[in-house]
Amino acid sequence: MYTRRIFPIKGVIRWTRRHIFLFLLLATVPVFLFDVLRWKWLHVPWLPLGVLGTAVAFIVSFKNNASYDRLWEARKIWGGIVNASRSWTIMVKDFVTDTHAKSTSSDQELKEVKRELVHRHVAWLTALRYQLRQDKPWETHIKNQKSNKEFRENQYTVCEDTIPIEEAVSPYISKQEMDEIFAKGNQASQLLGIQSRRLGELMNDGLIEDFRHMEMMSMLTEFYTLQGKSERIKNFPYPRQFATLNYVFVWIFILLVPFGIMEGFEVIGQKVVDNLEANPAYFEFTQNLQLFIGKHFVWFSIPFSALVAWVFHTMEAIGENTENPFEGGPNDVPITDLSRGIEIDIRQLIDDDNIPPPYQWKNDIVM
Repeated sequence: MYTRRIFPIKGVIRWTRRHIFLFLLLATVPVFLFDVLRWKWLHVPWLPLGVLGTAVAFIVSFKNNASYDRLWEARKIWGGIVNASRSWTIMVKDFVTDTHAKSTSSDQELKEVKRELVHRHVAWLTALRYQLRQDKPWETHIKNQKSNKEFRENQYTVCEDTIPIEEAVSPYISKQEMDEIFAKGNQASQLLGIQSRRLGELMNDGLIEDFRHMEMMSMLTEFYTLQGKSERIKNFPYPRQFATLNYVFVWIFILLVPFGIMEGFEVIGQKVVDNLEANPAYFEFTQNLQLFIGKHFVWFSIPFSALVAWVFHTMEAIGENTENPFEGGPNDVPITDLSRGIEIDIRQLIDDDNIPPPYQWKNDIVM
């Protein structure tokens, strides 16, 4: 998540610089054929090309809206995880008592039980974010793009790529629980299962009465729901048929743009020449210069074509890089930072010690 008010234009240009050079080259070739080799028939009428551009603009807008909806839904889900985590901690803090216990427990023993439940919840948060950061087949092409790899290496770090999940989870649960969850496929689900089993044990010991046990089990159900919603976005991509055709249509338009605007620029240049013949300039040098520009005005279509192509391609690329909000991109939902913020918040609620500090992010990119 980028936190500055305005995303730096310099960064966008650097991110897309390879395509900018490609667009300039693609625009230069037809102009060279049109003006130097005199292939004057080499052009496309602007009217059908304009219709195509309008259709492509609608398609790109549709994809970007769908990508933003996926991103915003993911952020709402993690907002729900933040709120539910606080509610869970308050229940742990106030519901776990020895009022109905078979034997009296010391304050320290009750504190250890509460600490265990909260720490296991932090382990669940950690396991969930690691699972959401795992690469899916439809995400790898985005990460492997040279521009994206350079930006990631130079601008920010994804903690889940540098710290193994075992190392991240181990401070919060016992070795026995570690062995249990990593023997199964979905570690986050296994942790909620252990949490449920532990609540049953506490109820049998009288540390949680029936009604309170039901309320806390409802919170575990809510965590399962929020996890499932996150996994739904992670495991179901933006439909590839739409994404592929969108990409193809954009490139068809980009390839045709230079052929559609060359004739228009030549007409402008001819008007310049006709005007100079009717109204010559005062100085011979400026007259010859303007005549030369007018006769070769079609070359000014190159930067214009590149600009149009850059706008369409960049908007398509933004949608492509936004559609997967958990993959570890600079504009994704900052689940790592949210998890650390939740951990600090809920551990402070139970007066825990050795609470970690907030992450310090660089280049205004929060992960």
